[in-house]
Amino acid sequence: MRFLIIDHSPTMRRAIINTLRAFGYEEFEEAENGVDGMNILQNSEIDFVTTEWDMPNMTGIELVKLIREDEKLKNIFILMITSRDSKADIVEALKAKVDNYVVKPFATQTLKEKIEIVLNDKHRDPAKMFFL
Repeated sequence: MRFLIIDHSPTMRRAIINTLRAFGYEEFEEAENGVDGMNILQNSEIDFVTTEWDMPNMTGIELVKLIREDEKLKNIFILMITSRDSKADIVEALKAKVDNYVVKPFATQTLKEKIEIVLNDKHRDPAKMFFL
């Protein structure tokens, strides 16, 4: 499983990667915004994207929409990891078709559970995303 971690904060990218390593994952790419993330997606084999919402050049939500519109990329798993916690933002992310949503700051166990839900939910039922 190859992850692309997209966040404008190098510290947050490192924290997510360290957490994923603790879960046994070892393959990562990193990007600091949606533009760089999309370039990596178009030129690398990526299975799972984590993205922040608020980033320069292209927001995470804009990136999610582009991924879902692209025939080659539309089935990639996407986990939004953001400090945005309003109901309106969560609804917007659902409409953009994120597979799950984590609010910062997050507990390591929460991140693990959200990733497991995404990977184990073959039907990608968005109603399951907020029951943790």
